Amino acid sequence: MSRLARRLLQVSVVLAVAGLIPHRAEAQAPRLVKIGVLTEAWGSTPADVGLRDGLLELGYRENEQFVIGLRFTQGDLTALPEAAQALVRRGASIIFAYGEHAAKAAQQATNRLPVVFVGVSDPVELHLVQSFARPGGNITGIADNTVALAPKRLEIFHELVPGLRRVLLPYDVSDTHSVSLLGMYRDAARRLGITLVERPLRTEHEAGTTLARVGKSEVDGILSPKFLSLNIPGFILDTASNQQLPAMFHSAFWVERGGLVSYAANLYDSGRQAARLVDRIVKGARPGDVPVEQPTKFDLVINVKTARVLGLTIPPSVLLRADRVIE
Repeated sequence: MSRLARRLLQVSVVLAVAGLIPHRAEAQAPRLVKIGVLTEAWGSTPADVGLRDGLLELGYRENEQFVIGLRFTQGDLTALPEAAQALVRRGASIIFAYGEHAAKAAQQATNRLPVVFVGVSDPVELHLVQSFARPGGNITGIADNTVALAPKRLEIFHELVPGLRRVLLPYDVSDTHSVSLLGMYRDAARRLGITLVERPLRTEHEAGTTLARVGKSEVDGILSPKFLSLNIPGFILDTASNQQLPAMFHSAFWVERGGLVSYAANLYDSGRQAARLVDRIVKGARPGDVPVEQPTKFDLVINVKTARVLGLTIPPSVLLRADRVIE
């Protein structure tokens, strides 16, 4: 088990899923900062583990000066608004939102509590902030450059899998982020001589049945969407394993579990970076005066064990660029 996996397990154990804070901690520390994490994931993510570790590195004492409570919706985007409102009702001091849907839900839930986001591509376009330098309002965070990375992700996939000609691209039609990336992926595919096999999906059942029917005779690889709505990345992982198909993901989480490759901003590092923004807010800064930052670390992660199962020889040029190789 990797260090980060162990940290995820530890944090999953200590996070209060149903509420924000143990009452004993409140009694001991009246000025406790209550951080409510909002995510569409199935539990703790590398981003909130990084946030917690970042606060500890800054000298904060958990359960004395801060606590973290988690609200997750298991891929259900429609449940995020109520989850955000629940954090407000239960007395969160700050909302930490992972992803665009969570950030929008937090924005709708409160204009009073500070909101710090990670995993948002363009917060200005999404009307979360007025500008990167002067966010305004009650929201700031770490953008992730996903839109700019989309063509590069497909280029790396093509370089890694020389026979890549037809790539399956499943996406949730209600996920505005995935839909907004279609044009960029189409342009990149055209330049690379790749045919995108697009599969718009509307329900988790449809996602599961559609991906279960995918075979090697239809496509040469699968490109996963960024977010977890309809559990599409999970279904992709199952299909890639069952059909021995290469898959490109947005997070090393899936590569650690058998996916071939991922390329994206490092979520754990983005969480640690966000801890500095939280620190500034705790010390009195207005979120609207705290500039939105760009991620400082991007990871190319390759699972060479999966590559061997797929019969792929990873080009040395790609291996040299990899930030992490999973044996």
